[in-house]
Amino acid sequence: MIATDVVIVGAGPVGLTLALDLGQRGISCVLLEQKAEPAFLPKMERCNARTMELYRRLGVVDKIRKAGLKGDVPLDVYIVLAMDRPPLLRLPYPSADEARRTDRAQNDGTTPCEPYQLVSQYTVEPVLLREVQTYPSVDVRFSSTYVKHEQDSEGVTVTFENAKHETLSIRGKYLVGCDGGSSPVRKNLNIKLSGEGRLGQLQQGLFYCPDLFDQIPIGNGPGRGRHYHVADDKATFLIMQDSTKHWTLHSAVDGPEELKKMFERTIARPLKYDLLSCNPWHQNLLLADSYATGRVFIAGDAAHLVIPTGGLGMNTGVGDAVDLGWKLAATIKGWAGPDLLKSYAIERRQVGERNVGASRYASIGRRRWRSMYSPDITENTPKGRRDRRTLAEVADIEQRKTNEMIGAELGYRYVDSPVIANIPGGPEHLFREYEPTTWPGARLPNIWLATGEPIQDVLGAGYTVIQFNDDDAVSEQLCAAIRHYGAPAACLRLKDDYARDIYGFDYILVRPDLHIVWRGDELDLDPALIGAIATGHAA
Repeated sequence: MIATDVVIVGAGPVGLTLALDLGQRGISCVLLEQKAEPAFLPKMERCNARTMELYRRLGVVDKIRKAGLKGDVPLDVYIVLAMDRPPLLRLPYPSADEARRTDRAQNDGTTPCEPYQLVSQYTVEPVLLREVQTYPSVDVRFSSTYVKHEQDSEGVTVTFENAKHETLSIRGKYLVGCDGGSSPVRKNLNIKLSGEGRLGQLQQGLFYCPDLFDQIPIGNGPGRGRHYHVADDKATFLIMQDSTKHWTLHSAVDGPEELKKMFERTIARPLKYDLLSCNPWHQNLLLADSYATGRVFIAGDAAHLVIPTGGLGMNTGVGDAVDLGWKLAATIKGWAGPDLLKSYAIERRQVGERNVGASRYASIGRRRWRSMYSPDITENTPKGRRDRRTLAEVADIEQRKTNEMIGAELGYRYVDSPVIANIPGGPEHLFREYEPTTWPGARLPNIWLATGEPIQDVLGAGYTVIQFNDDDAVSEQLCAAIRHYGAPAACLRLKDDYARDIYGFDYILVRPDLHIVWRGDELDLDPALIGAIATGHAA
């Protein structure tokens, strides 16, 4: 029987991110993927700012940017009748390069360390896979289909079938299902999904049309757009992929032939193209009733299913993987208390619930402006002009809910977690606005230091006590309390008055995932208690 620390089922972006995190921490894991190789299928098409911050911590952010859309291409969003007519509405959004310059210049804690990146899932997966395969502790097995598992007090036995239809077993300390919305791991745990399922069905087609990018007559220069939403009764929208030669079209039509007709109608020019794939997909707003049973966990789409409005699907899953990775490693290495691993389900399920809500909020906004459509909207008549103007006015408010989710991306805060020194109350959770805060449970706001470095680059891989004054006693006591359990902890003294003004406290204790455990100007709690809370030993 194969033996390992962690078995991961599913080699999508979430499973690969978890494997990368564990590999970097020296934890052995076997990654099972039923496909024979990464598939060239469109799913997600943007890593948001928080995901790119996490990939910076994992050391792969530059490789992902190099593989994705060029940094100088703006990401504007359009509402159109067709791409040969003036748009009804243009919502301008900066390129990654421009966003980086603006964020760096602002430097008030409201902007991320890394801007977003338009990059397709079929591009991200090979980048992550190549990185994962550099770690000898990670064993990636394609053509390996999970069958079942059994767990006991010591570990989990996973049964899978390989390409030769041989049945094999793996014994791991833990199992993580990153195996998508129909997750067999979740089903074998008898964990149910709650919420709104099958709200609608669309066809998604991946088109290869290499000349389209340079021939779109609208936008900030030829082809300068990310999304083109067609004002019709089929909920049609066209998305540029990272190569600028591939495009995905979504529409409520019956199949590939109808989808090709819709593509031709939308681009409105006789360009050569190939339809590479066509698949139906359902709109769901669902959340797993639980994220864990014993030694088995679920993450990503296995735990939460959202409508892509807001771009919170895969990005939420990457957050799951990073939260779970360091906690599994800490538990396997022996320094974590029982609350640390338990906190995964507590912390990430509340984020999943909020992001399902954010997706609902955005999709309602999109449905609202689409409800303004009328069959006369294309006509050059008083009614047609009035209908176009009304739809554009509503879309100027409602479509922004899909594309402006910075609060959901950066502002999520873990509430009532057993490994956070919780303070009752706290800032409101906002979807579209981000207000930087050091409230325990929040992500540490990004600041560019006087040295020119972002603060996350000078934090250690373990716990870090950030200190803004000359009194080392508090930092030393906190680090000693954490090290008491064998956990890694570092004291970081920063002589940076600007950063101190933004953060508002002399001391901030930060976890490996950049979330804040405790803050204060003095020790308002016993340092031994703070150390026990941070490492999961407080119970």
